[in-house]
Amino acid sequence: MAAAELGGLAGSPRVILILSGKGGVGKSTVSAELALALRHAGKKVGLLDVDLCGPSIPRMLQVQGQPVHQCDGGWLPVYVDLEQRLSLMSVGFLLERPDEAVVWRGPKKNALIKQFVRDVAWGPLDFLLVDTPPGTSDEHMAAVEALRPYSPLGALVVTTPQAVSVGDVQRELTFCKKMGLRVLGVVENMSGFVCPHCTECTNVFSQGGGEELARHAGVPFLGAVPLDPQLSRSLEEGGNFLQELPQSPAVLALLSIAHQILDQMPAACP
Repeated sequence: MAAAELGGLAGSPRVILILSGKGGVGKSTVSAELALALRHAGKKVGLLDVDLCGPSIPRMLQVQGQPVHQCDGGWLPVYVDLEQRLSLMSVGFLLERPDEAVVWRGPKKNALIKQFVRDVAWGPLDFLLVDTPPGTSDEHMAAVEALRPYSPLGALVVTTPQAVSVGDVQRELTFCKKMGLRVLGVVENMSGFVCPHCTECTNVFSQGGGEELARHAGVPFLGAVPLDPQLSRSLEEGGNFLQELPQSPAVLALLSIAHQILDQMPAACP
């Protein structure tokens, strides 16, 4: 199928859905951080926020309240950087107020997700990361259906070390299998706490749940990302944590995850 027939996505981007079995595991944070890490690796990245009821990424990337403009190809995404190597589209840009609740039924949500894929002038991308809501719902199926023409279509599953989160992720892996999504790997988020004074990492929660889940499921374990207050502060303030905190265990883990994803998709990433 020609790129023009596929809508606003040009070329052959690698599409990755970021999934989690439950809320509160830091899926959107990982999505934003991974997008920045892939851009740092020299890739052109689009970030599509289809968490319609909780669009938090515009605030994370310091572009909340930016207007969405029209062009001949449809809506222009909001660019996060001057080089225009990281672009974002989110329902958060379409709300009159940041705290406005999105109270929509499934068909309206599904239509907007399809419109984000079809009518946003993403331009040529190396990667399109899709931040999805927690669980498995209409929004997930709408995103998969709209993006199915793009190949390969993969999934990255985010969990935390606790057993309850790991159990929810097992259902997410079943969803991937039913939808024919290739699971690129599991990321364990909030895997310990990095002391801002001595950088020692302490396991606040249980340890190793994500790695064990990946082993049982037969999918790659891409790494464990600890909580780092300095990284969180840098992200909230719009700083460049990849340059500011090069030795942070969390930053090193994110860079490792990004490079493992690049290694899995060499054809798309020369």
